[in-house]
Amino acid sequence: MNDDILNAIDEEIAALRQARAILAQSSTPSVRKNPAATVTHNKPRRKLSAQARKAIADAQHKRWAKVKSQKKAAKAPAGKKPASPK
Repeated sequence: MNDDILNAIDEEIAALRQARAILAQSSTPSVRKNPAATVTHNKPRRKLSAQARKAIADAQHKRWAKVKSQKKAAKAPAGKKPASPK
């Protein structure tokens, strides 16, 4: 029984090696790299001053606060339930 399994594995290995040899001889590669994934930056990164970073951060916090307050305002009326009689 073990001999049958080993023979089947050997046959699979031989078939895989043959397929690999065929693919290796092929002139067109089957896997192409995405050129956008290997972009190199030719320009140096722009540097922001601490003041500019703070201004951007403050503006973003203000936007988040506005969205958060809108969510609270929309949630508050729907969340109130009438008192049930006892």
